[in-house]
This record gives sequence, structure tokens and C-alpha cells, in this order.
Amino acid sequence: MGNRPAVLLIDLFRAFTDPESPLAMPVGELIEPTARLLREARALGVPVVHTIVRYHHDAELGVLGEKNPVLRLLTSDSPLAAVDPRLDPDGADLVVDKKGASAFHASTLRGILNALGVDSVVVAGVSTSGCVRATVVDAIQLGLRPIVVRECTADRSAFAHEIALADIEFRYGDVESLEYVIAGLHGIVGDRKDDDARRN
Repeated sequence: MGNRPAVLLIDLFRAFTDPESPLAMPVGELIEPTARLLREARALGVPVVHTIVRYHHDAELGVLGEKNPVLRLLTSDSPLAAVDPRLDPDGADLVVDKKGASAFHASTLRGILNALGVDSVVVAGVSTSGCVRATVVDAIQLGLRPIVVRECTADRSAFAHEIALADIEFRYGDVESLEYVIAGLHGIVGDRKDDDARRN
């Protein structure tokens, strides 16, 4: 983990977390650990950024929309295209619209992280083999250290989930437990406060 992390939530919005949605993912087991991760991050002053798929015009979908026509449901005025309130109860976190698999593709995410001075991203979300992995690959290529929280990811396929985590660990980032990541965040922020105290 770097010295200035941010927590990055991939597609944990109502289209994927609402069991009544046609795009629903098996997220039941990851909501509470992810909510805990976010509570800890906010308490420490670590930035939290939600990325959600949201389209303002059909032309934005392109070939991806042809391959996945159900994405047409994710218009800017759709109730499905909103952060799950269990993960941002106060509506105070940053929210970035994304158009493709990677949260960095055709979005403002990179500029926001640069402005915040972020050097690493703690990644949670869905799906592990799709948008999570794509975002991790782009993150490391952009010079950010990615850390994926195992308990805070899910996929429609358990096989694809495990293969993706193994591939990320082998090639692109670190896959760590929730407890390890929370301890790491506390350590980084504590060290930063100690450094500030010494300078003052």
C-alpha cells in the first residue's frame, strides 16, 4: 500500500446490488464488509470514490451497448443508476460516472485521484473478472498501486472470481484480507500524523 491511498468502489450501485434489478449480482456477502471498510476509511480521512455506470445518451454505449443491451437501463435519471445507500448513507462520498469496464476509461477518475495526491487504490466491487480487474490493470499502468480486498469483491461465477483474483495477485496488484487492509490504513494515517507532529 502506498502513502496516500483512496478507496475505490467499482459498480456497487443499485443496478448491481438491488436483488430486483435485471443486472443484480451476488453481492449479499460483501455489503457489510465493504460498509465496514468505508466507515474505517472515512474515519481516517481516506478518500472514498464510488464509480457507477451511467449514460446520458445512447451514443455513449457504443459497441459495448450492442454486446450488452441491458446497459441501456442505466440512464442518468434511472433509480438503478445510484449509489447503494448502504454504502454511502450520508451521500458525502465522491461519485464518478464510468462508461466502460475500467473505471479510468472515459471518466474523470484519474484527474480526481491526481488532485487528491493519491498514490494507491484500495479496490472493492463487482465483477471481479470484469470491471474490477480492468480497473486494476489500468491503475497499475497509470502508476497507482492497486490493492484488492478479497471479502469486498464478487462475481457471477465463483470460478471466474478466483481466477481473476489469482491473476491480479500474480500480475497487477495485491489481493489482501479486509483486516490486513484496515490495519494498513490505520498504520499509514498514524505514520502521517506522527510525521506532521514532528514537523510542527
